[in-house]
Amino acid sequence: MSKITSSTLRTFKTEGKKFTALTAYDASFANAFDSEGVDVLLVGDSMGMVLQGHNDTLPVTVDDIAYHTRCVRRGVERALLIADMPFMSYATPEQTMINATTLMQAGANMVKVEGGHWLLESVKMLTERGIPVCGHLGLTPQSVHVFGGFKIQGRDADNAQRILDEAKALEAAGAQLLVVECIPAPLAKAITDALTIPVIGIGAGADTDGQILVMHDVLGISSGYIPRFSKNYLKQTGEIRSAVRAYIDEVTQGVFPAEEHTFS
Repeated sequence: MSKITSSTLRTFKTEGKKFTALTAYDASFANAFDSEGVDVLLVGDSMGMVLQGHNDTLPVTVDDIAYHTRCVRRGVERALLIADMPFMSYATPEQTMINATTLMQAGANMVKVEGGHWLLESVKMLTERGIPVCGHLGLTPQSVHVFGGFKIQGRDADNAQRILDEAKALEAAGAQLLVVECIPAPLAKAITDALTIPVIGIGAGADTDGQILVMHDVLGISSGYIPRFSKNYLKQTGEIRSAVRAYIDEVTQGVFPAEEHTFS
């Protein structure tokens, strides 16, 4: 199978072909997801909640992400592998470069950062030096205490315009992908239509170029709160690989996310 690259995903966008992404944290699950045809795998700082048992993602370190990136790398042959830059690992451009280099050397194909205009210098610096960047806007979990909880973003006109402007600015700075999380579906569509780079949604409606979910939510094994935008595919299918195939099929056919997984 041909390896998925950012150019592949851009071709998918041009052709109107939906693609899928999942989080992964070890070689075995990564290999299962990869071999079933998931296009993008994210070593997410979500591990702070689903693996480490914290209430948010803030305790995750660069060493945590690097370790799990090395594990996932060993299980992947086809998918594009993205590693999250954890909380306060990219507060300055210099710090960003050092920590992004660590994650790329651990096996990532791209790093992901949360934030808008304040990140533009760092995004430009990384891409000029050969480190591809995925942006992340909307509900950015590392800012949970600023938001006052895990709340939908961009519901009023001013904030929606700000998020759209930041999406355009990140693309202009060199970002090759963008994740939008927990924003109204019309805003996600406007961002997707406005950008030439692929946009991946989570809790952002069906009009983005791709979809991502946390693997523990797809398999129905997350402890505590299950997000409204998620779907338990293991309950539907009864077997892990079948659950992954069902997720891929529903995304590519436009069945998922449905209205009940979407914010207005």
